[in-house]
Order: sequence, then structure tokens, then C-alpha cells
Amino acid sequence: MKNFVVVANEYKDKDFRLSNQIIDYVEQKGGKAKCLVSGVEATKSRQFAVEDIPKETECIFVLGGDGTLIRSATKVWALNIPVLGVNLGTLGYLCEVEEATVFKAIDALMDDEFYIEERMALTGHDGDNAFSKIALNDIVIHQMGALSILSLDVYVNGEFLSNYNADGIIIATPTGSTGYNMSAGGPIVDPQGKMIVLTPINAHNLNSKSIVLSQDAIIEIKLCKRRAQKDEVAQVSFDGDFVKELSVGESFIISKAKNNIKICKLNRKSFLEILRKKMATFN
Repeated sequence: MKNFVVVANEYKDKDFRLSNQIIDYVEQKGGKAKCLVSGVEATKSRQFAVEDIPKETECIFVLGGDGTLIRSATKVWALNIPVLGVNLGTLGYLCEVEEATVFKAIDALMDDEFYIEERMALTGHDGDNAFSKIALNDIVIHQMGALSILSLDVYVNGEFLSNYNADGIIIATPTGSTGYNMSAGGPIVDPQGKMIVLTPINAHNLNSKSIVLSQDAIIEIKLCKRRAQKDEVAQVSFDGDFVKELSVGESFIISKAKNNIKICKLNRKSFLEILRKKMATFN
């Protein structure tokens, strides 16, 4: 690899100090690099557009934390370019590289000493196909405003599954299974798995458990009317960022994304090793 883009969280890479050092180092080694500013963390006038990424880009460095990596990876998803996270925040699980090891990582990439790990993503769209978006971790349909439960009908591949009276529903990828899904009591899944996890949030039914579905499942979630005097409104969030409102009678459809998200890896730490580290952090 010789052609890179650096996407930086400007609140974590102050004055783009590390970004500029990476660009200088790559250019000294005969490569090319360009710096862009991450979306949610940037002002609208500064955040990058997909069109800003040169066609010859072979890898995108993402400087920040797991959140910055997820937002950047889903934004450039259609380009099919691998990303590599550089952790500048708290403990990161997707960001393999630390600031102290970033130049060693550049050497490895430029010497082709890496491998690509593909992670399944989800796509979600409304019933009219007027809106669609990609998620790496999860798509969550949840309460909006007042603390009241939602009534949600769930269909899988056109067949009615169940009605859930709950605070919401999490639809997670294997990568996202160790996030909100795990906190809500859902199962932990190997990130290389090929499946979709459906987990109700605080369901008002003792029999409501997580369900593991095929990666090819098409999930439709319909917001139902729960009481005559008031229509509820739900929120649809992608990887923790609120994106869309859902009104009573409307449906949202979730399925596996057409392409996987590619992540550059420099070492072959096992899923169990990473999981032990995460579990030890919260013990």
C-alpha cells in the first residue's frame, strides 16, 4: 500500500498534530496521504464527503475511537476501501493501533504485512424506500420523549414472528453483539459469524428472549397503536446516532448489507482474547 487517507476526530487529534505527522511519514516513505475531518465530530463546513476520497486510496486511517471508526467506515462503505482505527480515546476494541504504534503500523501496511477482516453490516430502510442507511454495530428502534413502552410487530421474511411490548428492539450484527445488545442481555457472537441478533429492550413479557436469525433474514418492524388517547413515536438509531422517526402504522425494514465492511488487521488476536480483555474491564 502507498495511497492513504487520514480521517481525524478533531477533538481528539488536537490541531491535527498526529494526522500531519502521519502524512509526513507516509510521504517520506514515498507514499501519498490526505487528511479529512470525521463527520459527527466536525462542523458541517469541515466534515468530509465521500467524493473527497481519491480513487486510488488503498486504506483509510481513522483517528479517534471506536465511534469515529464506525461512523467513517459506514460512510465510505460503498467505496469498498479497508479502514484501520487508531485509538486516541478510551479503551477501543475495533481500533487496533495506538498512537505509540502508528508509525510501526504504517511500515507494516506499506510492506504489505497485514490482512483484511470483513465485518457484516446491516442496511435499514423505510417502507417506501425513501430512506436507507448502513450500520456496522446495530439498528435500534426505541422510545422517543416520554418514558412509555412501544408496541412493535416483528416479521421475518414476511412471516409474523411476535408482538413485543418493550422499550425497543435491537437488531445487531456479530460485531455489535458485544455492545448495546450485550447490555440488554443478548448473546455474544463471534464477529466472523454470519447471523443477525434480535434482542428486545426491557420487554414486558417474561418469555421475550433474544433470537438469532440467519444472515439472509429480512426483518420488518411495525410500530403499532398501543392506546387510543395517544399515538407513540419511535426513534430509529444507527450505531447509536439518531437518524429517523417512526410513527404509528409505519414499518422499518432491516437486512444484511450488500457489501461487508473491511478492516485492516496487523495481528491475529483471537476473538476470545479480545473478549477476555473486554470482560475483565467491566469486572
